[in-house]
Amino acid sequence: MNDVALHAIGEVARRTGLSVKTIRFYSDSGLVPFSGRSPAGYRLYDLDALLRLDLVRTLRELGLDLATIRRVLDRKVSVAEVAAVHLDAVDVQIRTLRLRRSVLRVVATHGSSPEETNLMHKLTRLTATERRRLIDDFIGATFGTEPAYLDLATMVRAAAPDLPDDPSPEQVRAWVELNELIGDEDFRDRMRKSAAREGDRADTGISDEVLEALRERITAAKEAGIDPLGAAAEPVVEGILHVLARAYPHVPDAELPAWTIRHLERIDDPRVERYWRLVWVINDWHVLPGLLPDFTWLLQALRKDRNL
Repeated sequence: MNDVALHAIGEVARRTGLSVKTIRFYSDSGLVPFSGRSPAGYRLYDLDALLRLDLVRTLRELGLDLATIRRVLDRKVSVAEVAAVHLDAVDVQIRTLRLRRSVLRVVATHGSSPEETNLMHKLTRLTATERRRLIDDFIGATFGTEPAYLDLATMVRAAAPDLPDDPSPEQVRAWVELNELIGDEDFRDRMRKSAAREGDRADTGISDEVLEALRERITAAKEAGIDPLGAAAEPVVEGILHVLARAYPHVPDAELPAWTIRHLERIDDPRVERYWRLVWVINDWHVLPGLLPDFTWLLQALRKDRNL
């Protein structure tokens, strides 16, 4: 085929792989004008028209609409400019498809109910900005601007969960569970209490130093396999109460177990720990043991035979 050759629409269809109907449509729409007609009145196309047709096909395969293609062909916008915009759109589509694939993996693996599937689909369709807004709204509603809550609010914001573009099934399920959790007003109240410890810690709370001492003793007891409801737990509990009695001499010995239970309950809400573990899963962080307070063992042991 040379520069001056003219080709009938049937030959153009064979050379390009496009249907005669499609070529005729592009011609009628003005995207690929024909170059002349045969003596019998059939459309003929020159090399320029064939190259133009090949470009139209390429741009259509990339997903561009006809109006945008016309602007490119008329040199009102460059291919590079169109490609940059279209690239952003394709990136969004890819992220959406990856999230959709993750939801389908969860459904296929865990047999989720229609309601759970619908919820996962809605939450994973949120944009990164919308997901961040959910966390910001949670932080604002939970901590406000109270100085007593500032440290924890800053930590929660710095460690905000960020669902990746191609999350694992575990990350999808963690994201859904976390959204249910942060919408619970009782959980928000627990988060506030864990931040403030209800006032002056020297008088009404337990200091970090004492909490660390308790945690070490509890961890040792748990690693030794001591049942908090068994007899072997009694000397451990007595040792812990002795530590507390020395740290808080103003609390009568008879009231110390109940006092300890009351204060540990403020910071030992399983939902608070669950929040952080969900964040670790979503952000794909390594879960470090011992970072979160776990005083369940001690609370069980203190309540034993005390009706507390």
